[in-house]
Amino acid sequence: MKIRRILATAVAAAVTTPVVFLSAAPAFADTKPTTSPSQKPTTTQDDPDEDMPSLEELRAAVALAQKEYDEAVLDLAKAKDDLKALDKADNPLKAAVTDAQKAADEAAAKKTAADEALAKAEKAVTELPADATDEQKKAAADAVTAAKTAADEAAAAKTAADEKLKKASTALADASVAASKVVGLAQKVKDAASEKLDAAKEELAFFEEIGEECQEDSAVKIALSGPKTVTAGEPAVFSLRVTNTSDQTLDSVHAFANALRLPAPGEEIDEETDFAKHIIPIEWSSDDVLEWTEFTEKFDSIEVGKLAKGASYDVKLRLTVDAKAEAGKGVIFGYSEYENNDGSCGVGEDYKDLNFDILAKGDKPKPKPTETATPTPAPTVTSGGNTQTTQQGGSSNTPVNGTLAATGANDTLPLGLAAAGAVALGAGALVVARRRKAGAQA
Repeated sequence: MKIRRILATAVAAAVTTPVVFLSAAPAFADTKPTTSPSQKPTTTQDDPDEDMPSLEELRAAVALAQKEYDEAVLDLAKAKDDLKALDKADNPLKAAVTDAQKAADEAAAKKTAADEALAKAEKAVTELPADATDEQKKAAADAVTAAKTAADEAAAAKTAADEKLKKASTALADASVAASKVVGLAQKVKDAASEKLDAAKEELAFFEEIGEECQEDSAVKIALSGPKTVTAGEPAVFSLRVTNTSDQTLDSVHAFANALRLPAPGEEIDEETDFAKHIIPIEWSSDDVLEWTEFTEKFDSIEVGKLAKGASYDVKLRLTVDAKAEAGKGVIFGYSEYENNDGSCGVGEDYKDLNFDILAKGDKPKPKPTETATPTPAPTVTSGGNTQTTQQGGSSNTPVNGTLAATGANDTLPLGLAAAGAVALGAGALVVARRRKAGAQA
């Protein structure tokens, strides 16, 4: 679904400004614009065909990602085993702690016994009878001295045993912390490898689907109609019709719709431009889906379902430009695809777009001036691009061949917007180019 959403955004930019776009990303045209033999492409121009991976490369990428994932799984399992091993009795660090604990307990018991013996000896001295002989007194004093020596030695032994236990316990704890960190890192590596593998599989599956099975055809047609002006913050309703023009019933038809607010004149457009903020949210409804339904990442299409030969399906599209949006221009577009129970499928080559003016909230449509207006500056584009375009208001001899020539796109849109369309494609251009290339190889 994510790739389709990228593709949809790509189409929006393409149909808005076909001439320049076809030169920057020729994936949408059957024929590239002609160039002079002496003309060399600029270093800033990108050739999607050069960057497109082949089927073999995609399969190799999946194999490599699978290998990295499998290794990450093994590494994570080993890291977890190493962590668990620290709790086993035969682990050297665990055994050292056990032995040290035993020695510390024994030392503590000996110290207790020595302290008790010392206390007993000292008590014996105090309990000597008044007529005790010098020999008895000396014996009692010697007993105290011996008991005190034994108690001091027991205390020193206990201190040494406790220190050894502390060191052994610290070593085990440090090893556990280190092993836990290894487990955490291994988990992150596994998660990253999993994402990489999923992405590689998705790319391969998409390539195989569109390259080996689904081709562009004219089985379904799209029609769009709606207001020519949209006021920011106020919903505007457009109509979309999907028609089966094939000679058979199509078992499962899906329609797609997107809308974009075009960059403002003078707006700088480069590789870091966030085109997500230009997307206008759309909701749809139909006779059998009465509630307004939002497009989501998971449900990004209109499920038309089975469509008989010659039949049409009508959809209402409600879009709402951000209430804070300034006056400008926008475009809404739609396309469709189908799949049959016998496995056949197709992507509609019929892309329809409809341009409209965006009025700031509170503005009212102004009558068109009778005299020629001063051209407004085009958006500043810093990404490089097509060398066969003319300045705003001029004309171009670049031939436009392919499905976009008949879209009815506005030929007077500023050059900057056209370049912006090419930049907006990003990965989407490669996806569409890949589809076109795959179809040619099939």
